[in-house]
Amino acid sequence: MSATLGQIYLESVVKRMMTYKVLGDMTFTQLEEKDFHFKPNEQSNSIAIIINHMSGNMLSRWTNFLTEDGEKPGRNRDEEFSEPNAGKDQLLALWEKGWACLLDTLRSLTEEDLLKTITIRHEPLLAVDAINRQLAHYPHHVGQIVYIGKIIRGAAWQSLSISKGASEAFNQFMQDKHTRR
Repeated sequence: MSATLGQIYLESVVKRMMTYKVLGDMTFTQLEEKDFHFKPNEQSNSIAIIINHMSGNMLSRWTNFLTEDGEKPGRNRDEEFSEPNAGKDQLLALWEKGWACLLDTLRSLTEEDLLKTITIRHEPLLAVDAINRQLAHYPHHVGQIVYIGKIIRGAAWQSLSISKGASEAFNQFMQDKHTRR
């Protein structure tokens, strides 16, 4: 039995979400405790704030995804943007909790669920649209986390993708990898 388009889509969403989680994870391994609270300026968020916000958003959006509004009454979004008094281990636990909620929910969805109407802040959305909305939201914040990590680490930063000047070698590697028999 071959996979349906809906099943392929859900598998793709999980795969893409995991890609962004791993980018965050790889950034965190390069940072010290104090780095999580660094702000490039007063208008910017620290990595701690971004983790706090992402976790709050994930728990609100993905808990009872199909049956409750995605903006839960107990969520205090504004508070998510206050610097949390938390260390690296606490922040990473919060990060993991949010991602577990998101990934568990995505993995539980069926193709039929994609066309169900859910709400976020009372706005009706097809589940597939709500998923796409979050697939755009989370990479935005992960990009901020990576960028702040690069600012902090400077020349000691270990690239998370293709290093500068290495595109041609990488492309050749990929070609060789996918044309082997």
